[in-house]
Amino acid sequence: MKSKSLQDLQAMKKHLAERERLAREEAVRRAEAHKRSEAERDLFQRAAGKVERLREHGRVHHAPDPVAPIPAQRQLDDQRVLKEAISDEFDASTLLEVDDALSFRRPGVGIDVARKLRRGEWTIQSEIDLHGLRTDDAREALAAFLREAMRQGVRCVRVVHGKGLGSPGKTPVLKGKVHSWLVQKDEVLAFVQARGDEGGAGAVVVLLKPT
Repeated sequence: MKSKSLQDLQAMKKHLAERERLAREEAVRRAEAHKRSEAERDLFQRAAGKVERLREHGRVHHAPDPVAPIPAQRQLDDQRVLKEAISDEFDASTLLEVDDALSFRRPGVGIDVARKLRRGEWTIQSEIDLHGLRTDDAREALAAFLREAMRQGVRCVRVVHGKGLGSPGKTPVLKGKVHSWLVQKDEVLAFVQARGDEGGAGAVVVLLKPT
Protein backbone atom coordinates (compact mmCIF):
# COMPACT_ATOMS: atom_id res chain seq x y z
CA MET A 1 0.00 0.00 0.00
CA LYS A 2 2.88 2.34 0.89
CA SER A 3 4.72 1.38 -2.30
CA LYS A 4 1.76 2.39 -4.46
CA SER A 5 1.42 5.74 -2.71
CA LEU A 6 5.13 6.41 -3.24
CA GLN A 7 4.78 5.65 -6.95
CA ASP A 8 1.82 7.99 -7.26
CA LEU A 9 3.73 10.77 -5.51
CA GLN A 10 6.70 10.36 -7.82
CA ALA A 11 4.43 10.42 -10.89
CA MET A 12 2.78 13.62 -9.61
CA LYS A 13 6.14 15.27 -9.05
CA LYS A 14 7.22 14.27 -12.52
CA HIS A 15 4.05 15.71 -14.00
CA LEU A 16 4.47 18.98 -12.11
CA ALA A 17 8.09 19.21 -13.20
CA GLU A 18 7.06 18.75 -16.85
CA ARG A 19 4.44 21.50 -16.55
CA GLU A 20 6.99 23.86 -15.02
CA ARG A 21 9.42 23.12 -17.84
CA LEU A 22 6.79 23.83 -20.49
CA ALA A 23 5.78 27.04 -18.73
CA ARG A 24 9.41 28.22 -18.67
CA GLU A 25 9.82 27.46 -22.38
CA GLU A 26 6.60 29.35 -23.18
CA ALA A 27 7.78 32.32 -21.13
CA VAL A 28 11.08 32.32 -22.99
CA ARG A 29 9.30 32.26 -26.39
CA ARG A 30 7.04 35.15 -25.37
CA ALA A 31 10.00 37.19 -24.15
CA GLU A 32 11.87 36.60 -27.40
CA ALA A 33 8.79 37.53 -29.48
CA HIS A 34 8.32 40.74 -27.47
CA LYS A 35 12.00 41.58 -27.88
CA ARG A 36 11.78 41.11 -31.68
CA SER A 37 8.64 43.28 -31.82
CA GLU A 38 10.35 46.05 -29.85
CA ALA A 39 13.38 45.85 -32.11
CA GLU A 40 11.24 46.12 -35.28
CA ARG A 41 9.34 49.11 -33.85
CA ASP A 42 12.57 50.85 -32.91
CA LEU A 43 13.94 50.13 -36.39
CA PHE A 44 10.89 51.76 -38.05
CA GLN A 45 11.11 54.81 -35.77
CA ARG A 46 14.80 55.23 -36.54
CA ALA A 47 14.10 54.93 -40.28
CA ALA A 48 11.09 57.29 -40.27
CA GLY A 49 12.72 59.91 -38.09
CA LYS A 50 10.85 62.52 -36.15
CA VAL A 51 7.13 62.69 -36.96
CA GLU A 52 4.29 65.04 -36.02
CA ARG A 53 0.57 64.38 -35.71
CA LEU A 54 -1.48 65.96 -38.50
CA ARG A 55 -3.64 68.86 -37.50
CA GLU A 56 -7.39 68.28 -37.62
CA HIS A 57 -8.09 70.83 -40.39
CA GLY A 58 -5.68 69.01 -42.65
CA ARG A 59 -8.14 66.21 -43.28
CA VAL A 60 -9.79 65.89 -46.69
CA HIS A 61 -13.58 65.86 -46.64
CA HIS A 62 -15.03 64.19 -49.71
CA ALA A 63 -18.31 65.62 -50.95
CA PRO A 64 -21.16 63.11 -51.23
CA ASP A 65 -22.00 61.76 -54.65
CA PRO A 66 -24.46 64.06 -56.45
CA VAL A 67 -28.04 62.87 -56.69
CA ALA A 68 -28.90 61.62 -60.15
CA PRO A 69 -30.87 64.31 -62.02
CA ILE A 70 -34.49 63.70 -62.88
CA PRO A 71 -34.73 62.88 -66.61
CA ALA A 72 -37.01 65.85 -67.23
CA GLN A 73 -36.24 66.04 -70.94
CA ARG A 74 -37.03 62.37 -71.40
CA GLN A 75 -40.34 62.83 -69.60
CA LEU A 76 -41.17 65.78 -71.85
CA ASP A 77 -40.26 63.73 -74.92
CA ASP A 78 -42.48 60.87 -73.77
CA GLN A 79 -45.37 63.26 -73.16
CA ARG A 80 -44.85 64.80 -76.57
CA VAL A 81 -44.89 61.38 -78.25
CA LEU A 82 -48.19 60.56 -76.53
CA LYS A 83 -49.58 63.91 -77.61
CA GLU A 84 -48.41 63.35 -81.18
CA ALA A 85 -49.93 59.88 -81.42
CA ILE A 86 -52.11 59.57 -84.50
CA SER A 87 -54.77 56.95 -85.08
CA ASP A 88 -55.50 54.89 -88.18
CA GLU A 89 -59.19 54.76 -87.24
CA PHE A 90 -59.80 58.51 -87.53
CA ASP A 91 -62.17 59.38 -90.40
CA ALA A 92 -61.07 62.65 -91.98
CA SER A 93 -63.42 62.48 -94.97
CA THR A 94 -66.06 64.66 -93.31
CA LEU A 95 -63.50 67.41 -92.69
CA LEU A 96 -62.24 67.58 -96.26
CA GLU A 97 -63.67 70.04 -98.73
CA VAL A 98 -65.21 68.27 -101.68
CA ASP A 99 -63.94 69.89 -104.87
CA ASP A 100 -61.85 68.86 -107.84
CA ALA A 101 -58.96 68.36 -105.38
CA LEU A 102 -59.74 67.43 -101.78
CA SER A 103 -58.34 69.95 -99.29
CA PHE A 104 -58.45 70.69 -95.57
CA ARG A 105 -58.53 73.92 -93.55
CA ARG A 106 -58.45 73.99 -89.78
CA PRO A 107 -61.23 76.09 -88.23
CA GLY A 108 -60.24 79.75 -88.25
CA VAL A 109 -58.01 79.41 -91.32
CA GLY A 110 -59.29 81.46 -94.24
CA ILE A 111 -60.23 79.92 -97.57
CA ASP A 112 -57.63 82.08 -99.27
CA VAL A 113 -54.91 80.03 -97.54
CA ALA A 114 -55.99 76.87 -99.36
CA ARG A 115 -56.22 78.79 -102.62
CA LYS A 116 -52.68 80.11 -102.25
CA LEU A 117 -51.45 76.61 -101.45
CA ARG A 118 -53.16 75.26 -104.53
CA ARG A 119 -51.70 78.02 -106.74
CA GLY A 120 -48.21 77.35 -105.39
CA GLU A 121 -47.76 80.73 -103.72
CA TRP A 122 -46.11 79.04 -100.73
CA THR A 123 -42.59 77.78 -101.43
CA ILE A 124 -42.17 74.10 -100.62
CA GLN A 125 -39.25 73.96 -98.18
CA SER A 126 -39.07 70.25 -97.47
CA GLU A 127 -40.70 66.98 -98.50
CA ILE A 128 -41.03 63.32 -97.56
CA ASP A 129 -41.79 60.37 -99.82
CA LEU A 130 -43.93 57.73 -98.11
CA HIS A 131 -44.65 55.86 -101.32
CA GLY A 132 -44.05 52.13 -100.90
CA LEU A 133 -43.88 52.16 -97.10
CA ARG A 134 -46.06 49.99 -94.91
CA THR A 135 -48.77 51.79 -92.96
CA ASP A 136 -46.99 51.64 -89.57
CA ASP A 137 -43.68 52.76 -91.05
CA ALA A 138 -45.34 55.57 -93.01
CA ARG A 139 -47.18 56.86 -89.92
CA GLU A 140 -44.01 56.99 -87.83
CA ALA A 141 -42.00 58.55 -90.65
CA LEU A 142 -44.60 61.27 -91.20
CA ALA A 143 -44.78 62.14 -87.47
CA ALA A 144 -40.97 62.40 -87.26
CA PHE A 145 -40.83 64.47 -90.45
CA LEU A 146 -43.40 66.99 -89.19
CA ARG A 147 -41.69 67.20 -85.81
CA GLU A 148 -38.35 68.01 -87.45
CA ALA A 149 -39.96 70.50 -89.82
CA MET A 150 -41.49 72.36 -86.86
CA ARG A 151 -38.15 72.34 -85.05
CA GLN A 152 -36.47 73.94 -88.08
CA GLY A 153 -39.22 76.52 -88.52
CA VAL A 154 -40.35 75.14 -91.90
CA ARG A 155 -43.80 76.34 -92.97
CA CYS A 156 -44.64 74.54 -96.23
CA VAL A 157 -43.89 70.89 -96.99
CA ARG A 158 -44.91 68.25 -99.49
CA VAL A 159 -45.95 64.74 -98.52
CA VAL A 160 -45.81 62.14 -101.29
CA HIS A 161 -48.14 59.22 -100.60
CA GLY A 162 -48.45 57.77 -104.09
CA LYS A 163 -51.51 57.13 -106.25
CA GLY A 164 -52.00 53.54 -105.14
CA LEU A 165 -51.53 52.11 -108.63
CA GLY A 166 -49.50 49.24 -107.20
CA SER A 167 -52.01 48.44 -104.45
CA PRO A 168 -54.56 45.60 -104.71
CA GLY A 169 -57.58 46.87 -106.62
CA LYS A 170 -55.64 50.04 -107.53
CA THR A 171 -57.00 51.60 -104.30
CA PRO A 172 -54.85 54.42 -102.86
CA VAL A 173 -54.89 53.16 -99.24
CA LEU A 174 -51.97 55.28 -98.06
CA LYS A 175 -53.49 58.44 -99.52
CA GLY A 176 -56.51 58.25 -97.21
CA LYS A 177 -54.29 57.40 -94.25
CA VAL A 178 -52.10 60.44 -94.86
CA HIS A 179 -55.14 62.74 -95.01
CA SER A 180 -56.37 61.28 -91.71
CA TRP A 181 -53.00 61.61 -90.00
CA LEU A 182 -52.50 65.21 -91.13
CA VAL A 183 -55.94 66.26 -89.87
CA GLN A 184 -55.04 64.90 -86.42
CA LYS A 185 -51.82 66.93 -86.18
CA ASP A 186 -52.37 70.28 -84.45
CA GLU A 187 -49.41 71.83 -86.23
CA VAL A 188 -51.11 71.32 -89.62
CA LEU A 189 -53.10 74.42 -90.59
CA ALA A 190 -54.17 73.25 -94.03
CA PHE A 191 -53.29 71.00 -96.91
CA VAL A 192 -54.31 70.59 -100.55
CA GLN A 193 -53.70 68.10 -103.29
CA ALA A 194 -50.47 68.93 -105.08
CA ARG A 195 -50.48 70.44 -108.56
CA GLY A 196 -49.70 68.23 -111.50
CA ASP A 197 -46.05 69.29 -111.63
CA GLU A 198 -45.72 68.67 -107.88
CA GLY A 199 -47.10 65.14 -107.80
CA GLY A 200 -50.80 65.66 -108.51
CA ALA A 201 -53.07 63.09 -106.87
CA GLY A 202 -50.04 61.31 -105.45
CA ALA A 203 -49.06 64.08 -103.04
CA VAL A 204 -50.34 66.87 -100.79
CA VAL A 205 -48.89 70.29 -99.99
CA VAL A 206 -49.10 71.06 -96.26
CA LEU A 207 -49.00 74.40 -94.43
CA LEU A 208 -47.64 74.23 -90.88
CA LYS A 209 -48.10 76.59 -87.95
CA PRO A 210 -45.37 79.20 -87.46
CA THR A 211 -42.98 78.38 -84.62
